[in-house]
Amino acid sequence: MFRILYVDDEPDLREIALLALSLDPGLEVRSASSGAEGIATVADWMPDLVLLDVMMPGMDGPATLARLREDPRTAQLPVVFITARAQPTEMQSFATQGARGVIAKPFDPMSLAQQVRGFLA
Repeated sequence: MFRILYVDDEPDLREIALLALSLDPGLEVRSASSGAEGIATVADWMPDLVLLDVMMPGMDGPATLARLREDPRTAQLPVVFITARAQPTEMQSFATQGARGVIAKPFDPMSLAQQVRGFLA
């Protein structure tokens, strides 16, 4: 069983992602509505992978990732950005920030779990 944390400020997208990922019996999924809530959930629950929205108010995805990298317990935690800004230059920038990969928005709910499993391998 893999633990997946989905962090996004959009309630509709969180709900769609949770439903889509929950269809895979090998995934246990939780969500958070902000970077700060995501960091707190990681500390309590220790997921195997974090799906992290890039553009959020307050603490955005890159700032949240930077905070996770500062903590020795979460420094190696795999993080995948979820973003509508999936241009090649931005993809390279996300990779240099330490993200394992990027999933473009809008994502396909039917293939989201399969995409996530690809990042767990």
